[in-house]
Amino acid sequence: MTNLSQLKIKQRGATFLGMLFIAAVIGILFIVGAKVVPTVIEYQAILKAVNTAKTGSSVAEVRSMFDKNQATGYFDAISSKDLVIEKIADKHVVSFAYQKEIPLAGPAYLLLKYEGKSN
Repeated sequence: MTNLSQLKIKQRGATFLGMLFIAAVIGILFIVGAKVVPTVIEYQAILKAVNTAKTGSSVAEVRSMFDKNQATGYFDAISSKDLVIEKIADKHVVSFAYQKEIPLAGPAYLLLKYEGKSN
């Protein structure tokens, strides 16, 4: 009998409930990640459009260049009206900020705040 009790003490491993809990956590993280990644890609497209548009010679031209990049960049989180354009030392500095709400489950939402500035 002592061998049987010693075997029970030495046994180790994950239980079914433990594995189920780990799988649920990984599943939730995967679902949230799948909803967040497109917003990050959209932010990168907006940043690219802002960096391209900053080369315009006037504020109106910067906005026009941003609108053209928006049409080809497939993003709609902000428009050229949402840009803050400053002229510093004969260069345009373009900054922006916006928020994205991602529905998770029921009344729960994930709020992401993005802000950026041209290089």
